[in-house]
Amino acid sequence: MKKTVLLSGVICLLFMGISFAQDAPSSDLQVKFDLTYGSKYVWRGFNVFGAKSAIHPTLDLFNPSSGVGFSVEEHRANSSDYELTERTDYSLYYLGKAFADEQYEMMYRVAYVYYNYPDLSSHTAFKNTSDIGSLDLHEVHAAASFPKLLGVPGLVPTYILVKLAPVNSGTLVGANSPSGGTASGFAHIFMLDYTTNYVCPITGVDRDLNLHSEFIFNDGVAPNGANADHDWSNAVFGATTNYDINSNMSFTPGLFLQLSFDDSVNSKDQLWSTFSLTCKF
Repeated sequence: MKKTVLLSGVICLLFMGISFAQDAPSSDLQVKFDLTYGSKYVWRGFNVFGAKSAIHPTLDLFNPSSGVGFSVEEHRANSSDYELTERTDYSLYYLGKAFADEQYEMMYRVAYVYYNYPDLSSHTAFKNTSDIGSLDLHEVHAAASFPKLLGVPGLVPTYILVKLAPVNSGTLVGANSPSGGTASGFAHIFMLDYTTNYVCPITGVDRDLNLHSEFIFNDGVAPNGANADHDWSNAVFGATTNYDINSNMSFTPGLFLQLSFDDSVNSKDQLWSTFSLTCKF
């Protein structure tokens, strides 16, 4: 029931966003809907749905004149038995730029994110194995990208600082975790992205190839309540490219490899693919 209500809410927000976008000048509101299929769902090193695939619909509303945006993103397994770990993310964020036209020009994002597990209670503490209470989390994060710092067009380093915490400290992801672990703590994410042009061997059209790498230092944060180490947990390498269907719609395939360094986060390396359809209104 909760899942139906949340999905209905996402659909309502989508149509509201389309209506707003039609009524307002395009510079006042940008509406984007994205539907991503992933052969696996790996989140900050953790394999959320095992070896099963997932879909991730996202609705994003952004006002470029104020820099403020709001998004709703769902994470749904394509197999049964994962209902309790399916999640909806609500993000309120701000995008800005500092030190314009300098070599250290910085693009930044600050955000508050609420991670809701709709098939569970939102706030109650753990009681027993038949009433596990809330797994809800929330975080604040700050990301800074430097597109001119390295002096190579398309080569962009990014740093993200994450502070994650359980909504209720007396839950399985808080003080009542059987393993003694907690979702409360910091994570440090270091990224390096490179965008280059290439000629697509299928269409013969010039396209952008986006190469991505990231390295995560997990400072003891376990969103599943495990007892995570304070250590470098994993590295991710990936490649994506965009195919423009028309001026408002694009298709993006991707391939990603995770090298897992810490068994407390993930005991195996992971390989997965993604396929995204993005619509702008």
